[in-house]
Formats: sequence, structure tokens, C-alpha cells
Amino acid sequence: MAKTESPTETVRRLVELVVEHNLAELDIERDGLRINIKGLAPQAAPLPTVIAPKVVVAAAAHAVAVDDQKAAARGHLIPLESPMVGVFFRAASPDDAPFVNVGDIVRPGQSICMIEAMKVFNEVPAEHAGRVVDIVVDNGKLVHQGDPLIYLEPL
Repeated sequence: MAKTESPTETVRRLVELVVEHNLAELDIERDGLRINIKGLAPQAAPLPTVIAPKVVVAAAAHAVAVDDQKAAARGHLIPLESPMVGVFFRAASPDDAPFVNVGDIVRPGQSICMIEAMKVFNEVPAEHAGRVVDIVVDNGKLVHQGDPLIYLEPL
């Protein structure tokens, strides 16, 4: 430690060393003064990234392009969205017929599916009238609030 440095500057420099060298801990004692700096917990070595980032980026770019194409194709359609986080079910029970199928006409307030959240099954009503043109969620899959479930063609 340099004698011309203020104690604050010394501590700042020591913290920079801990961060720069990824040290778990630095303990210094000198002239009755003890400084102990704990760094971040040692982390596992990162996975090799020579090929993976390119693959991930390419996959992400492809997914965005596919989603953009689907959105453009659905431009005039009305999405019926999930009102909550939960598991999507097309029917009230495995033995029952689905609430709606592609081609069906739905009216506002008609049940279109069920979403199970915290062991409670909630019927989801249609907010708009239209013809079902696409059911985008597979039975038994997790959905988040705002996820499109069904697309309607307006009547």
C-alpha cells in the first residue's frame, strides 16, 4: 500500500484487484489495521463458447423470423389470450369433447378452454365472436398471461 494514498483509495484499489483476479477473498493486516474483502463466490468454469453462440444466435434469429411470418399471416385474426398463468386444457375432462375445434363459430362469453392454476380449473370465455382458425397451444402445456391460445377470424 502506498503511503501517499488515502485509505479510501487503498480499499478501492484492493476491491478492483479482487474483482480483476476473481478472488474469493482478500485478507490484509498491516500496522494493526485489518482489511478483509470478500469477492463473489467462485463459479464453475464457463462452457466452451466457440460454436454454441453461433448456433444459439442462428436458432434465435430463425425463431424470430418464423414468428414474424406467422404474425404477418395472422394479421387480420383476433387472438384469444390466456388471462393467467397455468396449464391449458381443451376439454373439461379427458373423456369430454373439446370446448372448441378449428372451424367452430364462437360468441363472446362462450367457454373456449380451461386453465388449471394452483389446482383450480378455470373456464376461459371468448372475449370476441369469430370462427376458430387456429388453436396454438397443445393440450396440457403451460401458458403465461397474455399468451395467444386461439386465433379467430372475425365475422
